Formats: sequence, C-alpha cells, structure tokens
Amino acid sequence: MKKYNVAVVGATGLVGRTFLEILEECAFPINGIKIFASERSVGKKVPFFSRELDVLPLCEREINGIDVAFFSAGGEVSGRYAPLFAAAGATVVDNSARWRMEEGVPLIVPEVNIEDYRGQKIVANPNCSTIQCVLPLNALKSYGIKRVNYCTYQAVSGSGQKGINALNHALNGMNQTFYPYDISKTCIPEIGDFLPDGSTSEERKMEDETKKILHLPSLKVSATCVRVPVKNCHAVSVAVEFEKEITADIARRELSKQRGVVVSDDPSARIYPVSDYADGKDEVFIGRIRKDRSAENGLLFYCVADNVRRGAAYNAVGIITELIRLGRLRA
Repeated sequence: MKKYNVAVVGATGLVGRTFLEILEECAFPINGIKIFASERSVGKKVPFFSRELDVLPLCEREINGIDVAFFSAGGEVSGRYAPLFAAAGATVVDNSARWRMEEGVPLIVPEVNIEDYRGQKIVANPNCSTIQCVLPLNALKSYGIKRVNYCTYQAVSGSGQKGINALNHALNGMNQTFYPYDISKTCIPEIGDFLPDGSTSEERKMEDETKKILHLPSLKVSATCVRVPVKNCHAVSVAVEFEKEITADIARRELSKQRGVVVSDDPSARIYPVSDYADGKDEVFIGRIRKDRSAENGLLFYCVADNVRRGAAYNAVGIITELIRLGRLRA
C-alpha cells in the first residue's frame, strides 16, 4: 500500500489534536508527518503513536513533499496557505469556512457525495452541524425533499478550547467574557456573526452547504442555531417536508440503510440520542422520528453527533481514506 507524507495545520487546537488521534486510530498509511501551528506553539511537542512531534512554524520552505494536508487553523490561514500546499502537490482538506462555497471546490461528506471529488487539490470540510444533518437527509432524498428547517443545540466545543474553558470557568463561578451571556445558565441564540437580514453566519452556512452537498440548489432551507451549556456533541431538531408521502416507519427503514447513521428510536423505552452517548463516537445518531402534523408529507427527527470528531476531524480524514480506497487520490 502506498504511504503518504501528511501535514496537520493547526495541530495544537481542539480539532487539530483530534486529527492526530484519528490518524493514529485508523492506522492511516503515513510515510512521514509534519505538524504546524501558530508562532506561540512552535517548539512544543505533541504525542503521536509512540513518539512526540515537534510543532513547526508555518512557512513556505516546509511545504514541499507533502501529499495530504489537513487544515484546521481558521479561514485566514487557509486562504493564504492552502493554495501554496496545493501548488506544491498536496491535496488539502480544509475545515474552515474559507473554501466551502467557492465554485469548483468540492464540499464533501464521504458517505454522501464523494463523487464530487474530481482531482481537485483543495477540498472543503463542511460545517459540523451540516455534516450530521445531510447524512440522514441523504438517506431520505429519494422521497423528494421540498423544505428543511433546522434548530440546533450546539455544544461549546464548537467554539474550540476557548468555548470549553468559558463553560468550565462559568460553572466554577469565575468570570468569562468569551460568550455574551453566562453560558452555564442559559442558551445563546447567536453563533457566528449577525448578517444584515438578522440571520447569523452559522445559520447561513447550514442553509447554503446543505444545498451544495445534496445537489439541490433550489431547496428551501432555514436554520436557527443556538449555543447550549453542553461540553461536546451537537444536537439538531430537523423538520423536513417531502414531495412523496413518508411515514415514520419508512423513515426508520431508510435511515437504517445509510452508512454513518445509527437509528436510536424507541420513545416508549426512552431510547433516543443524547450528547453523552454520542461523545467520542463517529456515527450520527437519529431518534424522535415522527410525522410532522403541521405539514403535508412532513417528518420530524432529532440527530446528535460528536461535532469535533464526526463533525470535523473524522469527516476530513474520511474524505482522504475513501479516496484512497477508491483509488482516486491524486497525490
């Protein structure tokens, strides 16, 4: 099996560290690995397998010879350095929002639309909440999706380590200024920047990315995104209206066929997905499946996933491993 020279950019962050964990867990075919982070982290050592890796400064002289680069260092860094890695021959998977809606850049969930990769050197990893929603929507796509409404309950880990620290500080009675309100005591309906129409950038991401991944440019999608006092794992309440009639039993059957999805749905036994159960896992868990009585051919369900693993690092590594499995990675 061919082995690859790998780079992880943003390796000391929450997602970057998870990249390394998943590369180790899946025994990714690595020939050599370089890890990069901001100047303040240069020289630190990060464990990987049975050794420690030195954090390198992100500069052009270190780029050559990389086959695959995983980015989780923010849109500004990605906008500057992803094209440099790509020009030097690397296939870049970027976790920021910088490239997601760029024309010609595939936005991929490997179980859904890996065919959108056609040799491009930059691949975008979708928003964490989008990833966990398009998997079940893909399973039901044949019933003709007319409209989707999302209400999210997003964990503080979606804000990175600073979000986790803010919750811990608030729970311990310490002052935190990272969130506009005390996240230990309330839910905050503000994720990302506010846009002129009153939506937030997080909501707009979910709307636009869903259309792109599912190849449904005219789909009607709306979202309300809320930060909640949970450390890890996002939950989303999804309301879908279909062209064709669909029942809860049909939905359970179709969802059970979707790779990457686990149906956990028995209300009589209080079996439904919760954050504690999804934490540390790579599947999307679906429950509370029922008819939406307010809409013709409407369906409601609740999905939960580990946003750092499934919604970020696992999906990004999964893109590359699937391309390798299919013999399509150009590196």
